[in-house]
Amino acid sequence: MSAYDFYQTDRAQSEYLLFHYGSPAQTMPWGFGPLEALDYPSRCVSECLDRSRLPSQARALDLGCAVGRSTFELARWCFEVIGIDYSHRFIEIAQQLQQCGSVSYDYVEEGRLTTPATAEVPAGIDRQRVRFEQGDAQDLRSDLGQFDVVLMANLVDRLRDPKSCLDSLHSLVRQGGQLILTTPCTWLEEYTPRLQWLGGFERDGRVIKTLESLRAVLDPQFALTRTLDMPFLIREHERKFQWSVAQATIWVRR
Repeated sequence: MSAYDFYQTDRAQSEYLLFHYGSPAQTMPWGFGPLEALDYPSRCVSECLDRSRLPSQARALDLGCAVGRSTFELARWCFEVIGIDYSHRFIEIAQQLQQCGSVSYDYVEEGRLTTPATAEVPAGIDRQRVRFEQGDAQDLRSDLGQFDVVLMANLVDRLRDPKSCLDSLHSLVRQGGQLILTTPCTWLEEYTPRLQWLGGFERDGRVIKTLESLRAVLDPQFALTRTLDMPFLIREHERKFQWSVAQATIWVRR
């Protein structure tokens, strides 16, 4: 199974539905756990979006939307939101959530033991503002138009050629619009060929980290306005979790 095939599996569906829509008690059943790392897809919007910059009929694009929680959260503030993901499976789930408001699934407790759950779009979000489609962030359809917000949450280190994707973003973001990037900087050759990494290596005896490369690629078209350290937690089962800290950068189109 290739690295990308994982996102088509039942395991990925379960983990990501819990990651996006699970309650604190479902996601972290231990009272001593890192509760500040919960609700990450929602926090990518609530903590990173500058609502004062939005026009009255704002458009938003969520690239790498997975099962859609950040896309729905953007709809609290934006009139139209498009969520795009490479995984057909994730998009089918997100479309069901958009149409029905909920999806039933099972998450793992231990081994083959599972617990039934229901992922629900939070009340108060107008689901009619949202639509989902399958697509490749590095080969988007040409008629998407421009957006007041583009969110790329934990996507850049899962692309085959992240620089080429970043180079294309200025055509998607309106002047004065916002680009929100978050990444745990987990560069792996299963997803990104070594020569295409943006950070995590030495060049001519100098350490290169992701933020430096983001500045070099984006600075001609975007101004960096804020950086944030954002913890997040993905539950695999009752006693195993992935705790990570994403680096969030918020940019404004020049």
